[in-house]
Amino acid sequence: MVTRVADVQRGTDLDAVAWWRGWAASTAPADRARAEAGIRLAYRNAGLAEPERVVWAASPREGVALVRALVDPGPGVREAVRSAPWVRERRRLHEELGAEGWAAHWSATGGRLWDLTQALVDRIRAGVLEEAGADGSAEVRLVLLDAVLGQHDAPWLAAFPTEGSSLDGLAEVCRSAGWWWPFAKVAVVCERPVALHRDEAGRLDRGDGPALAYSDGFALHAWRGMPVPAAFLAELRTLTPRRIREEENAELRRVMLEFYGYERYLADSGARPVHRDETGVLWRIDLEGDEPVVMVEVVNSTPEPDGTHRTYWLRVPPTVRTAREGVAWTFGVDAEQYAPVRET
Repeated sequence: MVTRVADVQRGTDLDAVAWWRGWAASTAPADRARAEAGIRLAYRNAGLAEPERVVWAASPREGVALVRALVDPGPGVREAVRSAPWVRERRRLHEELGAEGWAAHWSATGGRLWDLTQALVDRIRAGVLEEAGADGSAEVRLVLLDAVLGQHDAPWLAAFPTEGSSLDGLAEVCRSAGWWWPFAKVAVVCERPVALHRDEAGRLDRGDGPALAYSDGFALHAWRGMPVPAAFLAELRTLTPRRIREEENAELRRVMLEFYGYERYLADSGARPVHRDETGVLWRIDLEGDEPVVMVEVVNSTPEPDGTHRTYWLRVPPTVRTAREGVAWTFGVDAEQYAPVRET
């Protein structure tokens, strides 16, 4: 069944947000015919002649390279094609809803997608800049800031009715392709990524390969949102407590600990408990150049179906000195206030 734009926009805000979220996260091959039709419509909506040609790139990295290599593309028209219609539509809706109404509407629509999508955009830009190196970074930065974001424009498009409006061409590209650059004579447009992996919080996350990948090999590696080198991920499978201790980068060492497992690290590193009481056992791992890892080992008093009791590890602040204080901290109270009727 084909979903019509108007049908979605007549539904609830949540329907529309979910729909646009799907386009923002799509890893399907670009629909080139629809994307090019959307680009030409966006030019016409802006009162411009259609571009003479549309050039395709496999990724934003390749897109930047193609833009830098263009010969006589004409002036950039991003302001007319993307910025001006957005400003007009935002002003119209702001006047219609009022300041408070607009704020509530944005919060219920585009605002629900903005942070995660913008974080991904920033990571892509950073990845392209990193590969460009110091010599080309200034020019590359300007090209990146000139991009229309295609599928990653979904958050602000989600806030507006797009069918039959001056935004319908931009919306069509969003639903059909990745980033693109509009010039008077030519448009450069990118394919979507071929892989996207995120954790439950929506952050880039993958322990055995790139978290975001394009068909030309441009890729971003991350663990729970934190950028990491590709070689670092490959090393995670062979970690030892000694290797974790020797890692000088504190952030990478935390990733190593999370991947290796705190309980396993405690056991394999020969750590000793620093306190125990009726609530559990307090463990402490001192790390050079970083704050210590302090954890409370607690046993669930409610048995599992097989009669065993599950053990949990709770990370607590390094200032904690007793197991009871640590458990109380997880409930947001002082040790003196922590008096459960029944511990579970």
